Amino acid sequence: MQTENANVYISSAVDKYSDMVYRTACHALCDTHYAEDITQEVFLKLLSTLPDFESDEHEKAWLLRVTINMCKNYNKKVYNHPNIELSETIPAPQEYYSDGTVLNAVMALPEKYRTAVYLFYFEGYQIKEIAKIMGSNQNTVSSLLMRARKRLGVMLEGEYGDDF
Repeated sequence: MQTENANVYISSAVDKYSDMVYRTACHALCDTHYAEDITQEVFLKLLSTLPDFESDEHEKAWLLRVTINMCKNYNKKVYNHPNIELSETIPAPQEYYSDGTVLNAVMALPEKYRTAVYLFYFEGYQIKEIAKIMGSNQNTVSSLLMRARKRLGVMLEGEYGDDF
């Protein structure tokens, strides 16, 4: 691809997907500054590889997969260097929660649950698609979602009673 075409393509991809990539990184990292860095790195990877996508959905799934992988790599570094604080709150659309309680509960989940919940509820992916993105099988994703719901139910029981 020529340099001019590549610039137009990347600019278009950033306009179209940067919010999704940023939100995904925020949910995976619990830190907006590092999420910004990961977002930039994802689009640099897109520019350096310029893969041939079959469809917009394939492109979106590829970007999500790269984002999740980069966040996992970052979290490995954090785990090995636990003095780094991850205390910032994550900006999120208000239609999902009015006071941040649900978001706080989701963010308190272990990473594997958070990722499955995020892709299912926030990005609207089906279990089959999530399995592909996460590199798991469908039964694993179903189990992750079921366990995450149970944990969230326990965590939010005082807030929402039997309604959750």
